[in-house]
Amino acid sequence: MSSRAPRKPSPLATDTAAANDTTAAATPDLGERQLYINRELSQLAFNTRVLDQALDQRTPLLERLKFLLIFSRNMDEFFEIRVAGLKGQIALDRELPGADGMAPRQVLEEIAAIAHRQIERQYAILNERILPELAANNIRILRRDEWTHKQKQWVRRYFRTEVAPLVTPIGLDPTHPFPLLVNKSLNFIVRLDGVDAFGRDSGLAVVPAPRVLPRLIPLPPDIVEQGDCYVLLSSIIHAHAEELFPGMNVLGSYQFRLTRNADLALDPEEVEDLALALRGELYSRRFGSAVRLEVADNCPKDLSAYLLRQFGLTESELYEVNGPVNLARLFRIASKVNYPALQYKPFVPSLPKALEHAEDLFAVIARRDVLLLHPYESFTPVVDMLRQAAKDPQVLSIKQTLYRTGADSEIVDALVDAARAGKEVTAVVELRARFDEESNLSLASRLQQAGAMVIYGVVGIKTHAKLMLIQRREGSELVRYAHMGTGNYHAGNARLYTDYSLLTSDAALCDDVHKLFSQLTGMGKVLRLKKLLQAPFTLKQGLLDLIAREAEHVAAGKQARILIKVNALTDSKMIRALYQASIAGVRIDLIVRGMCCLRPGVPGVSENIRVRSVIGRFLEHSRAYWFANGGDPVLYLSSADMMERNLDRRVECAFPVENRKLQQRIHAALELYLDDNSGAADLQPDGSYRPATRATGEAVRDAQAQLLEKLCGVPA
Repeated sequence: MSSRAPRKPSPLATDTAAANDTTAAATPDLGERQLYINRELSQLAFNTRVLDQALDQRTPLLERLKFLLIFSRNMDEFFEIRVAGLKGQIALDRELPGADGMAPRQVLEEIAAIAHRQIERQYAILNERILPELAANNIRILRRDEWTHKQKQWVRRYFRTEVAPLVTPIGLDPTHPFPLLVNKSLNFIVRLDGVDAFGRDSGLAVVPAPRVLPRLIPLPPDIVEQGDCYVLLSSIIHAHAEELFPGMNVLGSYQFRLTRNADLALDPEEVEDLALALRGELYSRRFGSAVRLEVADNCPKDLSAYLLRQFGLTESELYEVNGPVNLARLFRIASKVNYPALQYKPFVPSLPKALEHAEDLFAVIARRDVLLLHPYESFTPVVDMLRQAAKDPQVLSIKQTLYRTGADSEIVDALVDAARAGKEVTAVVELRARFDEESNLSLASRLQQAGAMVIYGVVGIKTHAKLMLIQRREGSELVRYAHMGTGNYHAGNARLYTDYSLLTSDAALCDDVHKLFSQLTGMGKVLRLKKLLQAPFTLKQGLLDLIAREAEHVAAGKQARILIKVNALTDSKMIRALYQASIAGVRIDLIVRGMCCLRPGVPGVSENIRVRSVIGRFLEHSRAYWFANGGDPVLYLSSADMMERNLDRRVECAFPVENRKLQQRIHAALELYLDDNSGAADLQPDGSYRPATRATGEAVRDAQAQLLEKLCGVPA
């Protein structure tokens, strides 16, 4: 257990008659920009920590490759959304500095410096560490100069039968202007010599790689000496570029990739049909404004400059890379299943004893609340609860929110079955879940065709809460059962993300869930909830009150402590409240996976605050808010992070865990993260992170490994 003792209340917080004249001068200004870390730079720091995992020799090789590729995906989204947003502010002359005081132009300069350094480092890790280690384990990506005669023949046939028929080379001349290229697509700029059949001699062409073809192609076993060998589509096109330009001399062919603004812009006041408007926006996302250009590092400077001019980008937005420009496509290798020695040990999620042999989930939940911690404990009971409801003649209605689910998921299958069985099924589908919009449009259509009532939530406010409500006739009564979670209704994510699920029949909680659905589907004033905290109405103020109450407990000499686990902390009001509690002497431990704009350890302000980030096998996704409350602990689990968008512009909920045993179980798991000396890093006052260290002879404490061992029986 963590033994860090709280500091005494800061003298800055003293409130006595003698100090009345000096309090204003002594109390720090919590609005000072030096007390806040820029959110974009904090996000970059998280991405860098993900990349760091690719160097951790304790992690199996293919899993280290995954971390390297996850870094690529994270950076893609960072440029598509965050960088694009900053550039948009500048373009519209709406530069709004955050609490940290940094102007968008200044932030972009910092981003460029950090991103260039880390992306260069990423390719160095790939080329100098990961690829050689893969080759040592008989997994190879063969370069063109490594192809044998038989491999060259096979590649030539593949090019002529699979690639060439789908390629559309585009010569650049006055009648063929530079083409409009799809976001993140693989392309080649080709320098040519000669005159074509029509007398054209512009000397340049663009070759977009066919999007329907895989970027990584396995070679047949009969032309490979041993192990698994792959060739890149880019290598195949490079090797046969001259066949695309008959009679011309190809002087050079260089791959490049353009990243565009992928954020969707929907004006709630102008949207009449959200689904229709969203379909139009999804098309435009592919061709948003340019934000980044990646080119092979052997591309001549004049061609790089030419591309920059075409896309309206500057030199600082050019990234020259030593390898494939679309690294995320290497996930095909990282996800291979026939190299167990290079992957994490498999495990079977467990079940709580109450559910091990349960045939009637409703009977179990009627007796007690059931808490599940995914992925260590199975997500199956959540799916089974819905399946049972679909078949149970006593079940009358099912209501559910869907944020990231997948059109073909078991959850949607069960809802479809329920609707076809005549149940009243209502699905609140959030169409604007970023990068899942198309999938959500598809599942909404599928549910509607089955007879379910599909609601798209509230225009302008995303529905992010994770709620399911089942109403069942039991004798003469209508009984409600609810599922509330911190994560999405997505079975795949439930194997990769850490999240909590609560299955309950608590009458007050279920009534609150019912009221929340009524607000989403109907119209009316804010309904008073008994137990749930709900954004955008009561959640933010509720958390602020709980934080302030801990300061009161310190003043009264009672137990006071705050322990919070979230994905991000950026809301300035929340940060100021935590600073005030720290000044009062409250011990505060924050487990923040990603962005954190709070500066811990600042003398006189945040000396009592520690911030940890844990990155490991599973994505830390659960949100928990624990307060000592003078010895009578209060604990909420939530779908919401401590961000402005979650607290002010989303439908979120925080649900209390009141059972003492369940409270203690969650609290004990949170303490494991505070004691972690394996995958944890501590945020420093300057915004950097320092990896947790172990003293000589100290045992390794890995929170995720400990939970795997405790709940799944997997030895650490």
